[in-house]
Amino acid sequence: MRQYVSDCAPDRKGLLTIRGKDYRYMRQVLRLVVGDMLQVRLPDGGLQNTTVCQVNESERAIVLQVCADTFVGKKQPQDVADLDIWLFQFVAKGAKMDTIVRQATECGVSTIVPVLGAYSQAGGSEKNFKSDRLLRIIREARQQSGSATDTHILDAMPLEQAISLWREQCASVEETFAAVLYERREDTETLHRAVCKKEIRCAALAVGAEGGISPEEIALLRQGGFVPVHFKTNILRCETAALYGIAALQNAITERGIWQCKE
Repeated sequence: MRQYVSDCAPDRKGLLTIRGKDYRYMRQVLRLVVGDMLQVRLPDGGLQNTTVCQVNESERAIVLQVCADTFVGKKQPQDVADLDIWLFQFVAKGAKMDTIVRQATECGVSTIVPVLGAYSQAGGSEKNFKSDRLLRIIREARQQSGSATDTHILDAMPLEQAISLWREQCASVEETFAAVLYERREDTETLHRAVCKKEIRCAALAVGAEGGISPEEIALLRQGGFVPVHFKTNILRCETAALYGIAALQNAITERGIWQCKE
């Protein structure tokens, strides 16, 4: 565990009491004892060093004491912290969606938008993507990866609604960019050429489910400002494509000053 993500702030004495499943994990897996140190991500995004000051076996509780003058900070390295990434993921099968959510969280994606598309699994519209299980996956992924980003996942929505949501985001935030991964090559652009055209602070990536994205959906996304991008790779599973695409987008934007764009 790189950090413990806390749902509450320490009390006035700087104490944070942990119970339930988190207690069992810390005692049985991490085997924390009095004197051990643990970094805690607070609800306001701050990262704070703490020390285990008490282990109460009878009450099954661990008490953490905030270390004085050891506030670590709220952000990741500057190049990553300033980039807000949204993932518009066409709904895939359950286990694959779980993997996509976990990996997107580890990469620092801020908002995951499940999209109902032509090739999405049947019944996706009834699925609650804010379930306790998925929220637990997100929390555990943040704790393992040390992500400072408070990743949120929305309930599934039609493509038209997802595009409208992104347009609202673009209206409130300048310096945005959106791309959609497309398995066909025609009328697509390379990712590096697309991102070199302007400064980017908020980026979106749309990724298809099993079977990809239909030409009609690509047309809608293009109208909504998404640039179709084709990677010259092998055929990727949807969960692999999501991770590959997020990593490529993040790398292309954060390291855009290292290489030159050629028209």
